[in-house]
Amino acid sequence: MMAQSILVKVAAAALLFSLAAGALAQADPQEPYPRIAVSGQGSADIAPDMAVLQLTVTREAETAREALDANSAAMAQVLKALRDEGVAERDLQTTNFSIQPKYVYPSPKSQDEDRSPRIVGYTVRNGLSVRVRELANLGKIMDKSVTLGVNEGGNILFTNDDPAATIEQARARAVADAMGKAKALAAAAGVSLGKVLELSEQSHQPGPVPMMQAEMMMSRAADAVPVAAGENSYKVMVNMAYGIDQ
Repeated sequence: MMAQSILVKVAAAALLFSLAAGALAQADPQEPYPRIAVSGQGSADIAPDMAVLQLTVTREAETAREALDANSAAMAQVLKALRDEGVAERDLQTTNFSIQPKYVYPSPKSQDEDRSPRIVGYTVRNGLSVRVRELANLGKIMDKSVTLGVNEGGNILFTNDDPAATIEQARARAVADAMGKAKALAAAAGVSLGKVLELSEQSHQPGPVPMMQAEMMMSRAADAVPVAAGENSYKVMVNMAYGIDQ
C-alpha cells in the first residue's frame, strides 16, 4: 500500500508539472499578442490672430558700397514705418543678408583672348521677417513697405499665437476616430475588444495648414493692400492598439 501511494503521488506531480509547462508554453512572450491596430486623425479649425510677413529690400549699383548704402537707407525707412505702425522690436527679425557680384560673360563668338567673366555691379539683399499681431493693420503695413523700398518677397503665413486649445481639440478627435475604427473592425471580425495596449501620437508638432496662401500685391490699392486671412486647420494623428478578448 505504501508503494502504491507513493506511485500515485508521483503521477499526480508529473501531471501538474505537465499542465504547468503547457500553460507556460501558451504564454510564450515571443508569440504576438492578438491585437487590432489602427490610426486616427483629427483636425480643428480656428481663425488666425497673427501673420508672419516676409519682406526683402533689393538694391543694385556699380559698387558694393553704393548698393549697400542704398539698401540700408531703404531698409531703415521700412523699419521706422513698421515701428510707427506699432510693430514691436521682438517681432522684427533679419532673416537673410547677402552681397552678390553681377557678372557679364563674354560671347562665345568673341575674338577677345580674355574670356573670363567681368564684374559689372553688385546686388545687395536684406530680408526681414515681420510678425503682425494686429491683422487689421496688415494691408496698410504691406502697402507702406512697398512705398518705402520693399521690392521683393511678400509671402504671408497666417498663424496663431497660442493654438494649444485647438490642438487639444484635434487630438481628442483623433483618438475618437481611432476608437471608432477599432470598434468597427472588431464588429466586422466578430471579436470583442480588450484593453488598450498602445496609444501614441505621431512625433511632430502640429502646425497650421493654411486654408489660403496670399502673395503681396505690388500695386497700390486705394487705402491698403487687400488680404483675406481665412482659417487655419490644425491636424493630429495617433496610433492605437487594442487587445482582442479570447
